[in-house]
Amino acid sequence: MADVKLAVIFYTTYGTNHAMAEAAADAAREAGAEVRLLKVRETVPQDIIDGQEGWKAQQEKMADIPEVSPEDMEWANAYLFSAPTRYGNVASQMRAFIDTLGPLWQDGKLANKPVSAMTSTMTDHGGQESTLLAMHTTFMHWGSIIVPNGYTDPSIFEFGGNPYGYSQKAGEISPEGLKVIQHQGRRIVDVARKMAS
Repeated sequence: MADVKLAVIFYTTYGTNHAMAEAAADAAREAGAEVRLLKVRETVPQDIIDGQEGWKAQQEKMADIPEVSPEDMEWANAYLFSAPTRYGNVASQMRAFIDTLGPLWQDGKLANKPVSAMTSTMTDHGGQESTLLAMHTTFMHWGSIIVPNGYTDPSIFEFGGNPYGYSQKAGEISPEGLKVIQHQGRRIVDVARKMAS
């Protein structure tokens, strides 16, 4: 049985954060973790999604991925979140899920677990760092242990990324970006493993 049980939790509209979450989950599995890849529940009415071909196609692509539940949060001993930015903060769908976690937080069941975050934006300077820091603020309220990338791997310098967590402009992941995501996936597992020993 794996000593690290990692929940990789994401929200996506057109697929960027889904791809990021999958890449991180794959790297975490390769590092020996038991991983659950989980999406947050969509809150936008279906008729609006149906009117946007790309959004609807992405929804269909993720149909087999389970929705995250508080039980998944209790199961995991480490978390990696990925969600796009909305107005310099995390997308409301992710916030809606986070807002269901009050009972777990009150019981201390989110505390002392390592957690990391990733995000994407429509533009290069669309609030990536503020979104990651906003997620970190939530994690601090939980009492979780924030695991940022820092500058702990050469890939972060090569990509020009930030130390708070992986972030990119919405769209395809570059080979350089993929290396950073993989490093972040391995890093959260490594820290969780050290904490579990």
